[in-house]
Amino acid sequence: MMQEIFICNNENELGGIAGKLLAKYPDKRIFAFFGGMGAGKTTFIKIICAQLGITDEVTSPTFSIINEYIKPDGESLYHFDFYRIKLEEEAYDLGYEDYFYGGYYCFIEWPEKVEKLLPEDAVRVSIEVDETDNSRKVLF
Repeated sequence: MMQEIFICNNENELGGIAGKLLAKYPDKRIFAFFGGMGAGKTTFIKIICAQLGITDEVTSPTFSIINEYIKPDGESLYHFDFYRIKLEEEAYDLGYEDYFYGGYYCFIEWPEKVEKLLPEDAVRVSIEVDETDNSRKVLF
């Protein structure tokens, strides 16, 4: 599948990009979001969650590592932030397999910390900041 690239000049444009991501991968459930600090990973995940019907406040699970949200159909959706883990083994303590291989939506920030544990078919989303105009390049 060809990689798609979108240039996002402001937060309002993320909704369209989120819709394209979900439409391109309707059967995928694991999404790994790569990007530096402040690139907009959490903001993008909030918008995707809203499009999936999540009405809870979506926040980065920086300290809890994982947040659970409930979709309107009752299905759980999980949001991970692995920034604070030091060792990959810490993901084992969370029981990552139950989430990653349980058929749930899983949105993962800082996936490079658990790269070897990601399912082969995880959708990789990269967000790069253009320092000259603060736009974002979103690739998936």
